[in-house]
Amino acid sequence: METVTVKRRGWARRLFAFAGPAYLVSVGYMDPGNWATDIEAGARFGYALMWVLLLSNGMALLLQTLSVRLGVVTGFDLAQGCRREYPRPVSAALWVLAELAIVATDLAEVLGTILGLNLLFGLPLLWGCAITACDTFLLLAIQRLGVRRMEAFILMLVGTVAGCFLVEVFLARPDWGAAAAGLRPSLPPGALFVAIGIIGATVMPHNLYLHSSLVQSRGIDRTRTARAEACRYNLVDSIVALNGAFFVNSAILLVSAATFFRHGRVVEEIQQAHAMLNGLVGSNLAQPLFGIALLAAGQSSTLTGTLSGQVVMEGFVNLRLQPWVRRLVTRGLALIPATIVIALAGSHGTYRLLILSQVVLSLQLPFAVIPLVQFTSQREKMGSFASALWLRLLAWMAAAVIAGLNIWLVVDTLGEVLPRWPLAAGGAAVAVAVALAALLVWLCLAPLTGRRREWQTDGAAPGAAPGAAVVRRMRPPVVRNVGVALETGEGDADVLAMAVSLARSHRSRLTLLHVIESPGGMVYGAESESLHTRQDQAYFEALAREIEDADLPVEVLLRTGQPVPEIVAAVREVGVDLLVMGTHGHRGVQDVVFGTTVSGVRHALAIPVVLVRAKAAESTTGGC
Repeated sequence: METVTVKRRGWARRLFAFAGPAYLVSVGYMDPGNWATDIEAGARFGYALMWVLLLSNGMALLLQTLSVRLGVVTGFDLAQGCRREYPRPVSAALWVLAELAIVATDLAEVLGTILGLNLLFGLPLLWGCAITACDTFLLLAIQRLGVRRMEAFILMLVGTVAGCFLVEVFLARPDWGAAAAGLRPSLPPGALFVAIGIIGATVMPHNLYLHSSLVQSRGIDRTRTARAEACRYNLVDSIVALNGAFFVNSAILLVSAATFFRHGRVVEEIQQAHAMLNGLVGSNLAQPLFGIALLAAGQSSTLTGTLSGQVVMEGFVNLRLQPWVRRLVTRGLALIPATIVIALAGSHGTYRLLILSQVVLSLQLPFAVIPLVQFTSQREKMGSFASALWLRLLAWMAAAVIAGLNIWLVVDTLGEVLPRWPLAAGGAAVAVAVALAALLVWLCLAPLTGRRREWQTDGAAPGAAPGAAVVRRMRPPVVRNVGVALETGEGDADVLAMAVSLARSHRSRLTLLHVIESPGGMVYGAESESLHTRQDQAYFEALAREIEDADLPVEVLLRTGQPVPEIVAAVREVGVDLLVMGTHGHRGVQDVVFGTTVSGVRHALAIPVVLVRAKAAESTTGGC
């Protein structure tokens, strides 16, 4: 990721240099999934769940601040920390859960974009599925422009959403007294599912992984003073960005309560809310603003979903994919349920699927929150930046609320559905619930066992340079036999010079390898005898006589047939420890015409392969 310099004069310029990561993260707090839960909360329960939004925003700010501190102080993101801290099975389970959360997030983004296109342009929902399969590449192109431009683009979309709802609130004229009363905690009958959905939509697990990685895009010194300053500036960034997201979510709930709940309208889908707005608000601006905001929310969330997927996959399994590959995988997994639900249940199904996606996010949340709270509380990892007692208490209270609400939801849901489900399905659901509960208990109790790992970079001591451990692990390679694949062409001189130099430096044997590709040899193999074969034999024997001496024994090995399998077999037959090959730099159509021997050999062997750019381009063996 591109690094942004923060060494600037004046606190305002430095604050601006640090600003950005929290705005990317805040996109997840106002994505289309939030719309579904906020609209349902306002339409069904009026202003009664405003306190849930406020509580969620407070927990989000607390947890995102811990995420920032983890990334700034340790230099590791949350996913990398889990991989280093926990046994492989636990880390793998957390990775799967994080990937499910990202797919659920992308599902909400897909549905939001599809619905936005439908509301603004009347595009059929299934056509919207096809467009959302492709639109992500536009945002990936924006990502290539650099971190700052990407942040500016996202901020523009966020500003569009906020501006639209500022006008919507003005048009809806909510009851501010009732809204203030809604900040007093109460839970109307039937509101638990929606309340948990709000928490899942607001405090998003993938944002905890993402934020701890994004803050490392700022180039800061590793001194305590520099890290403390980075934590302070990032705290300001988070407060501004997340409170902006709270304003958007509150605006959605206020508009829903002031229009639908006030008039006793039941809202079961976003299109229904859109269709009723103009008549209830009394302005023709309400509908287009609603559609524009929904489309902007869906598009802005797409890019952060891609970044989260890359952070999670690279952090947990150390697997780095091209962004477009990662995007295709996530978007494909999200489009499958979206397309099926749209085809079978239409727009009503998309609304319920949006709410379900947020409940899935909430269920995954404890498995990200608990490791984060534990890591940032440990002095072994955070040093003097470890959370103070009051901060640990607040963090554990947030974790307990999240875990308790989710346990309540699981027990309540299983109690309702198990009597109606087949025995096998019910048993599987109970088994999954028990396994997740066991994992959650293990995560809570793991620090009490005293088993804490130091987060080392490839075994480096804490505070040591990352390369120190690599240097300590270095061992001189044992090379007893250097092989060189030659072609009987002009490029042989360059390739052979490299091979002779390596063989002499290692005091090893040199083996000259060549694959004869005459028509007879391709068909009959070693049994073939031709003028081509005899000429090649004489050529390599002459080479051996010229370069061998007492310190450099030389062996010739000729084979016939296809170059790749024959070179691989010859290397294994004589025990070559290092192979030198020539490459001509073929690309595209030339690969098809001249072959790709180097690539095939390199991927088939586990030994080092040294490539030398040969001058000749006429030959085919060893071509690249």
